[in-house]
Amino acid sequence: MKKAVFPGSFDPITLGHQDIILRALPLFDEIIIAIGINEAKKYMFTLEERVDFIKETFKNEPKITVTTYIGLTIHYCKEVNADYMLRGLRNPADFEFEKAIAQTNRKLSGIDTLFLLTSAETSYISSSIVRDVLRNGGDFTILVPDSVRVK
Repeated sequence: MKKAVFPGSFDPITLGHQDIILRALPLFDEIIIAIGINEAKKYMFTLEERVDFIKETFKNEPKITVTTYIGLTIHYCKEVNADYMLRGLRNPADFEFEKAIAQTNRKLSGIDTLFLLTSAETSYISSSIVRDVLRNGGDFTILVPDSVRVK
């Protein structure tokens, strides 16, 4: 059984995240969307909201599990017996940053990272852009799955 962990803060999940996950589904028997908890980071959405957004987005996909974790992602991958980490790449800067992390993770744990390029339609979207649009009263709904709602 091939299992992948797709880690992130998902503050909030975007159409780019959704695209990567949906395109990765045929490659794995299970994908665990793992929301990392960083006590030093200030989030726009609560952990519960982020979990709910993702669960609602993938409610009809039995191969997807949504969880949270604290600590190193590689430790969590070992805990859940994941074979791979899944990451999306939007641009060359993402590649350079993610490559260093992937190589470190491989050295420390033996876990490989599988990279998927984002689709052209979503390559410009990031959670930080969504948060900025939201903070400034713009229409963020065209950047996120329908499950992402603001109170």
